[in-house]
Amino acid sequence: MAQLVLTKTRIHAGVWEGVLTGAQTPPDITVTHNAQEIEGASLRDDPEVEGQFRLFVPIPPELLSEGVQTFLISEKESGDRLASFTVVTGQPLDEDFRAEMELLRAELDMLKRAFRRHCVETT
Repeated sequence: MAQLVLTKTRIHAGVWEGVLTGAQTPPDITVTHNAQEIEGASLRDDPEVEGQFRLFVPIPPELLSEGVQTFLISEKESGDRLASFTVVTGQPLDEDFRAEMELLRAELDMLKRAFRRHCVETT
C-alpha cells in the first residue's frame, strides 16, 4: 500500500477537516480520544482532485472539558497514526508542554495496544 498522508486543512464549526492522499480507495479510518474510538468521522472523494479524499471529524462536545484533549487519527487496519489534533479549553497554558505530554500519552497507549496485539498474534 502507498504511504498515506493526512494534512489538516482547518477546524470549522466543531469539525476537524483534512485531506488524505496516497490511497486509490478510501481506507478505514479510526479516531480515538483517551484510547476510546469516537464515531462520526467521514471520508469522501475530493471532487477536485482524483485519488484524494476529504476527512471530516466532528469533535463531540461531551469530550471537551477543562484542559487538553488529544485526538488521534489512524488507519484502522495497520494502526498507523496519520495525524493528531489537540483542543485546549479553560485557562490559557503558559507552555505547550501539557499538550505534548497528552499526545505522548495517547501515542504510548496506541503502542501498548499494538504490542499486545502483536504478542497475541505471534503466540
